[in-house]
Amino acid sequence: MSPPNPSTSASGRSSADSKSRRWRTVRYVVLVVVALLILAPIGVFAGAYVSAEVPRPSDLTTNQIARIYAADDTTEITRVVPPEGNRVEVGIDEVPEHVRNAVLSAEDRDFYSNPGFSISGFVRAARDNVMGKDTAGGGSTITQQYVKNVLVGADRTLTRKMKELVISSKMAREWSKGEILEAYLNTIYFGRGAYGIAAASQAYFGKQVGDLTVSEGAVLAGVIQTPSSLDPEFNRPAIEARWNYVLDGMVEMGVLSPGDRGEAAFPETVPSDQLARANEAPGPEGLIRSQVLRELSAAGISEQVLNTEGLRIVTTIDPVAQQAAVDAARGNLEGEPEDLRTAVVSVDPHSGAVRAYYGGEEGAGYDYAQAPLQTGSSFKAFGLVAALREGIGLGTRYDSTPLTVGSLEINNVEGESCGRCTIAEATKRSLNTSFYRLMMSMENGPQKIADAAHDAGIPMEIPGVEGTSLTEANGIPEGGIVLGQYQSRVIDMASAYATLAASGTFHQPYFVQKVTTSDGEVLLDRPASPGEDRIDPAVADNVTQALLPVAAYSRGHALAGGRPSAAKTGTTQLGNTGMNKDAWMVGYTPSLSTAVWIGTSDAGPITNLWGGSIYGSSLPSDIWKDTMDVALEGTDVESFPWPDPVGGQAGVPADAGITAPTTPGRPVPGFELPDLSDLPPITIPAPPVEIPPQVQLPPQIEVFPGVTIQIPGM
Repeated sequence: MSPPNPSTSASGRSSADSKSRRWRTVRYVVLVVVALLILAPIGVFAGAYVSAEVPRPSDLTTNQIARIYAADDTTEITRVVPPEGNRVEVGIDEVPEHVRNAVLSAEDRDFYSNPGFSISGFVRAARDNVMGKDTAGGGSTITQQYVKNVLVGADRTLTRKMKELVISSKMAREWSKGEILEAYLNTIYFGRGAYGIAAASQAYFGKQVGDLTVSEGAVLAGVIQTPSSLDPEFNRPAIEARWNYVLDGMVEMGVLSPGDRGEAAFPETVPSDQLARANEAPGPEGLIRSQVLRELSAAGISEQVLNTEGLRIVTTIDPVAQQAAVDAARGNLEGEPEDLRTAVVSVDPHSGAVRAYYGGEEGAGYDYAQAPLQTGSSFKAFGLVAALREGIGLGTRYDSTPLTVGSLEINNVEGESCGRCTIAEATKRSLNTSFYRLMMSMENGPQKIADAAHDAGIPMEIPGVEGTSLTEANGIPEGGIVLGQYQSRVIDMASAYATLAASGTFHQPYFVQKVTTSDGEVLLDRPASPGEDRIDPAVADNVTQALLPVAAYSRGHALAGGRPSAAKTGTTQLGNTGMNKDAWMVGYTPSLSTAVWIGTSDAGPITNLWGGSIYGSSLPSDIWKDTMDVALEGTDVESFPWPDPVGGQAGVPADAGITAPTTPGRPVPGFELPDLSDLPPITIPAPPVEIPPQVQLPPQIEVFPGVTIQIPGM
């Protein structure tokens, strides 16, 4: 036997060692690769899992609609819908079990057994995309979809997907399945602007979620996949295929019997063009919403709370009065020139609650109830307040003939005159000349009238009016204030007249009565306010007595059933054109004060369908009467309190003191009534006449100041 060759033996060992080193290197590389591909992600996942914070269900807030109701807490006026907020939160128990099962069939059939994420789901989704299947389930679990929609977003990045998986898996351990499903059903988008199952039930079927049938639930579950392309109204074949997939899946899951599956029929949905879009308030209700939002902000209710707490906002709006105002505005302007605009506001004198509010037809447009406008003769009521405060009673007489003050000529409409009559009579006839003389008879009369109006409720500052309201740039009012020279808003006039109706007690007008969150927390509950005593009751109640005859005198606008009302018309002329640009009617009963304005958007001339000028006693009074009659129908007929005397006179004197012919527009040429006030009293016996017993005459009649006629036998 030959001995081994040393050189050959060494070569073999060298080759074996080399191979061994190469395999060790390969194994090392493989281990490194495995570590990088598997162990490292696992480590990263574990680290992320430990550090991830998963909020509790109560920590998460989602946008949802706030509803605005009328004072009856039942009639919905409008809604406030934040971005992605057309939703109503419902508990899991409020969603029928068959609806829940339909959603699980569509989106996550292993929901109750999976750990919050599904690897097989990713593989299945990829396979179905390659094969072009549109009706199979998605690749994400319900937990993942919720986390994506609410917590991490939908960006197509590896980092975002990793966060989704981490939080989903941890959420599945820390939340119950019921909590996850409830959160998902309240946040997922169903199309038609509806977020959450409750909003979707209304959007597609016009019903509460608890009333959904199996077939309807399957439709809603089906649209979740791609809401934009699966609306039954626009893609019936696609949603029917998806609907079948959902129902078949429910049979496979053992939650729907084959018999019920065979009897199922595809349900009809609500046409989208018949849906009142919750995020729009195109009509008068939109302007109410704007005022409500302003008050909520002033009350410290933030936009975040408004958008996330599902607020129930109860307003002061009386649904009957509101509809009366809307109908009166629309009905009386129907057929009239298209450029006419109107505003109507009703206020409760006992509280300041706004009962009706119409600022125009465009919910997102200009609000004429908030517009500064010249008030014309409707402002004379505050001239009466100022005079009565000075002890000038309603029986005080003023000349009503035309007068000139500097370069200003003051006349009455159509030459109306009562000679030298009481200020009460001048109020009924709306005589500019008498009221201007009344203003001049008071020391610093313009300022006193401004003060009276501010006390009644005209704000010191009005949006859109520079400086202090009811004044010139120098802060001092001019004499034209008594004739309505300065601007006020419709809501302010309704409020200020309400102060008169309340015997001088002012209440700040307001819209919001109560605000509660969706879980019942009360954020605002306005208590009854005693108001502020701004005007002496004797003064306010005497003004009311002076205004009592006006509605009937103004072309027969007394309220239905003889209901007492105090009112005043007003008209503002358009420069020297001979046309009018603003027309008003403001009036009240003890329980409701309503202001009406008519004008145009550009302060142009206001004419009716016949081309005639509009006055306060025409269209505005028509709207006022229609609003008041309907709003007050069926309520008690109330009387105003009788006032204490002011200046020796309580209420309107029986003798108006008319001392001149009053035929409008027909002054006697060359005739001027002499001033006989300084002559001694003269009594002229009248010739004997036969007076029927049913005719009641006073014992004497004063025909001129200081000149009376004695009635025989009286």
